Amino acid sequence: MKRAALVFLVVVALAASAAAQNKFSSTAQCGKPEKEFKIDVGDRPGHAFTIAQGKCVFTKGEIAGIQVKEQVWTNFSEISGNTTRGRFSSFLNMANGEKAYVRGDGTTTLKDGVPQTEEGKWTYAGGDGKFKGLKGKGTYKGKYAADGTATLEVEGEYELPK
Repeated sequence: MKRAALVFLVVVALAASAAAQNKFSSTAQCGKPEKEFKIDVGDRPGHAFTIAQGKCVFTKGEIAGIQVKEQVWTNFSEISGNTTRGRFSSFLNMANGEKAYVRGDGTTTLKDGVPQTEEGKWTYAGGDGKFKGLKGKGTYKGKYAADGTATLEVEGEYELPK
């Protein structure tokens, strides 16, 4: 009987947890980095480290009914041949003036040193105001234009503390 009660409680807890998850889907237009520094390692051709910062403007996407306006991101990457692997930290400026914090990592495919596609994973890391305690995770995929700008499609889920 105790085991059946424990199983029931676990099932109820999992169902409540699943119900608390909210879907997030957005599209962002990202400009070329506003600041970017590259240092060649010197051990082989095409091996370098970069740090960059830039912005993405969201054309759709909201969290808890509040529109995401823009993302300000800072990224550190290692370039090796036609692949770049990096980590980023960022904040989302929300329509109500508050911020949500995001971290993640991703991989960019290059052709002749020019970004072509990008994909990765992200997690919410809290925020201020209504977004304090924000949790969640998801994925993103992007395609670069010839001018170095990118369009990102972002999917995931989130939950806010009650």
